[in-house]
Amino acid sequence: MDKYRILIVDDEESLRTGLQAYLELEGYEAYAVQNSEEAFALDLSKYDLILLDIMMDGMSGIEMVEVLKNDPATSGIPIIFLTAKDSDDEMVAGLNLGADDYIPKPYSIKNVLARIAAVLRRTSPNKPKSIVCDRTTLVCEVNGVPVKLPKKEFELLALFLEHPGRIFSREELFDRIWPEHSVVADRSVDVHIARLRGKIVPYGKNIVNRSGYGYGWQD
Repeated sequence: MDKYRILIVDDEESLRTGLQAYLELEGYEAYAVQNSEEAFALDLSKYDLILLDIMMDGMSGIEMVEVLKNDPATSGIPIIFLTAKDSDDEMVAGLNLGADDYIPKPYSIKNVLARIAAVLRRTSPNKPKSIVCDRTTLVCEVNGVPVKLPKKEFELLALFLEHPGRIFSREELFDRIWPEHSVVADRSVDVHIARLRGKIVPYGKNIVNRSGYGYGWQD
């Protein structure tokens, strides 16, 4: 099964780096930033859960949640608040905005890990286990569910899955997927990739782009 990706947003360096280390030891892919500005510079749709401090310089955790929940690309990401503020009013405000849990500081790592596991079980009970493609039928299975794809989209996906971690240039993709055409517009690749991503949710985020170069697959 793919690892869960967790983002930590906390302006206390010792807490965020320590928590990141513990999460990685538990088998998660953990990333850490110190404020909302750094967080929004990332592709947040790639994360399965966000651990979010409330009291930060600049945009607060409460304000960040409002932005996340109003964006369709991030509205479904579960959020756990990590904060020194432990009043009932703060807890209620955070939960009403759409946060999934609230852990006051100081906290124990054991408690945080248990809360994370509980939220992920509740919000991602059917996290995909596999994606496979059968070249004889042009059918892919996403977590056991068959997905019929047009030939070019299938060939793109099959190529990526056969070479995980490799980024193919647009020229390579033209040669492999459109060998019958002497001229293919750059935009053709982008359009097919966009359509493909929408058909293999939630694996669409695994198709990564190197700006100005091409595309590949990253687990």
